[in-house]
Amino acid sequence: MYQNTPPRSTIRLTRRGRLVLIATGAVVAGTAVAVPLLTLDSGDGLAEKKPTTLMIPEGWRAGQIYQAVDKALALPVGTAKKAVGKAALKLPNDAEGNPEGFLFPATYPLELNGKKRTPESLLSFMVNTANKKFNGAPIAAGAQRNAMNVYQAVTIASIVQAEAATKADMGRVARVIFNRLERGMPLQMDSTINYALNRSTLRTTGADTRVDSPYNSYQRMGLPPTPIDNPGEDAMRAAISPTPGDWLYFVTVKPGDTRFTASFEEHQRNVAEFNKVQRAGAKTSG
Repeated sequence: MYQNTPPRSTIRLTRRGRLVLIATGAVVAGTAVAVPLLTLDSGDGLAEKKPTTLMIPEGWRAGQIYQAVDKALALPVGTAKKAVGKAALKLPNDAEGNPEGFLFPATYPLELNGKKRTPESLLSFMVNTANKKFNGAPIAAGAQRNAMNVYQAVTIASIVQAEAATKADMGRVARVIFNRLERGMPLQMDSTINYALNRSTLRTTGADTRVDSPYNSYQRMGLPPTPIDNPGEDAMRAAISPTPGDWLYFVTVKPGDTRFTASFEEHQRNVAEFNKVQRAGAKTSG
């Protein structure tokens, strides 16, 4: 155990979670279906054309993907989630049947040989795509090089995906995770709290960090039990090849300004500036 870790109630390791709502709250409702096009309908007027593809953004959670699948296939809410148990998904043993992390973000056709896909076939397509991406070189070899299995690498990548403000930050976020694990320090990632509470926010309170959950990386050591979202290839590359550095803390003070440091005192100053920016923004929006 690393004995010089400051009191957990005072630490804000991360940028307080990455806001994963993309553009509008529509993402939460699972509406990432390709935007329908308007076409002429028998010359009588305009009719909405059904979407032919489903786009899954990087960093979406399984719950968001299930909702998007239901909407894309015009099925009752909850159908895709129920289909997980029937789909015979080819998941790692460590996943214990939970596809979180292995619903690979990409654009998927909604038809196969002229027939509408089922939720089972669409989810299987996503998992099979993840397996092709993750189980070959260089991902599998990179995971082994870092003394972990592919499932652990995907778990780290999912945190990187949630925490990194930009692609350029991903390697450094991954390094913070490795550095803290190697020192026996809790990860203290706000994104895992967000996952535990099924939310997305930049604000994490002291009460939040005491929530009783295996995903509470303030209270639990090591990695969370599963990935916390479905990472893309950039996050996976960062997870197996983190940027060299001694950083233990980081915070995105404002867009384009993420500060990494090994000094807790410096980190406190950065967090104070983050809070100042947040307060100023709240006053402006109010």
